[in-house]
Amino acid sequence: MEGLTLGDLVRNRSMSPEMAATLAAAVEERRSLLTVAIPRMAGKSTVLNAYLERRPSGTPVHQLSRDAGPGLGIPAEPDAGFLLMSEISGVGFPEYLWGSEVRLVFEALGRGFSLATALHAGGLEEAFEVITGANAVPGGHAARIDLVAYIRSLGHWQRPSRRVVSAMYEIAGVVDGQPRARLLYRWVEAADRFETVERPLRIGAFAEPLERHLAEFAGTAAPA
Repeated sequence: MEGLTLGDLVRNRSMSPEMAATLAAAVEERRSLLTVAIPRMAGKSTVLNAYLERRPSGTPVHQLSRDAGPGLGIPAEPDAGFLLMSEISGVGFPEYLWGSEVRLVFEALGRGFSLATALHAGGLEEAFEVITGANAVPGGHAARIDLVAYIRSLGHWQRPSRRVVSAMYEIAGVVDGQPRARLLYRWVEAADRFETVERPLRIGAFAEPLERHLAEFAGTAAPA
């Protein structure tokens, strides 16, 4: 899935046109995105990269790493760019951040940056337990995540037959460490189809951006 665009992910039925349209509208608005999955190689980074590829022209992306020193590569002055934290994980790779490093990144979002990041978890609530519990990110800072995409990997994790964004949520806040979320879209496994549950309230606040992007992606959808 490396190097795929949102259109590619609609064509290979990893996501619906509505999901792709919401992501395209969100990145135009410089919204913060979290991708979540259990196994490795489920496509978390692929979705993040496809998302960032659609960012407004001239919008910088800052790859964070502890190799960059105590500031992790976060610019001293806000530039309306994206902070790319490859994964919230204690594994130890320089681009995988944990604990006080994660708290530093979330604090920086209040200075005008946006976030693109991923983590391993079994669902939305578990993901926020990792952020607010294991990493002690304050709820008000964790609420700076706007959109969460939960990804399923089908078949053997090393050779999946398919990867699917099985749920997409809009985050309205975080209370007692848990997200106040609206389920926007889901994949119905038994019928192998995507379903719109609710339209976003905050992302694409005006209808036109979503409708414009939906018209773009609807033509790329493969038949079920």
